[in-house]
Amino acid sequence: MLFLNKLLPIFVLPLGFALLLLALALVLRKRWPAVAAAAVLYGSSIPAVGDRLIGWLETRYPAVPVARVEKADAIVVLGGIFGPQVKPGFLANVAESGERLEAGIVLYQTGAAPWLVFTGGRIPWEGRDKVEGEDSRAAAIARGVPAEKILITREVGNTADEARAVRDLLRAHNLKRVILVTTGWHMPRAAWLFRHAGVDCVIFPVDFRRDPARPLTLLDFLPNAGALHDTETALREAYGNLFYRIFR
Repeated sequence: MLFLNKLLPIFVLPLGFALLLLALALVLRKRWPAVAAAAVLYGSSIPAVGDRLIGWLETRYPAVPVARVEKADAIVVLGGIFGPQVKPGFLANVAESGERLEAGIVLYQTGAAPWLVFTGGRIPWEGRDKVEGEDSRAAAIARGVPAEKILITREVGNTADEARAVRDLLRAHNLKRVILVTTGWHMPRAAWLFRHAGVDCVIFPVDFRRDPARPLTLLDFLPNAGALHDTETALREAYGNLFYRIFR
């Protein structure tokens, strides 16, 4: 299931689909698949598409001021915070989702909840010898969070695993309600999975990419790698939602 969830979407995302079209053009010795591949790549590589797809996901759960966050029993910070594992003594590689960690620490320090929970993310083929939650724990302790107030779930491989592991951890510690922290575009899928697993959630999305007030300009129709990444990210989330609704 982990393999299907991570790798199956490659063939229906723009880049993978365009490569399939190019292969078809070579096999058939026809021009139209190559033209279609170029159209797919252009359409998916412009901010007018990528920016708005990400924005559509982000608008599902708008940002919440820290002062207005409802109190809960624990703050749950989802994984995806760090890049490749480093050797002892080196600074951790914080990924683009590092704002999740920052938000969790800030929420704890403002008294939103008495416990801080990190997930035990570890993908088998990434070569990690420890779960990602250990790095998050070390970073939180360095920022002043007491070690005895930090919990880490069992090892998990995706968001569905995180939801089930958090549910079981909460039951073991007699905790009920959590503040769920993850990236804005990831929150719709994460919130559905956690609630489907029976976890009562207060939603706290972070790391927003799109300014909804920004108007379209000519630059929004010029292709760039960042827009392609946004398009593929948004589509992967959509496919992920479909995947979990079919197989859960």
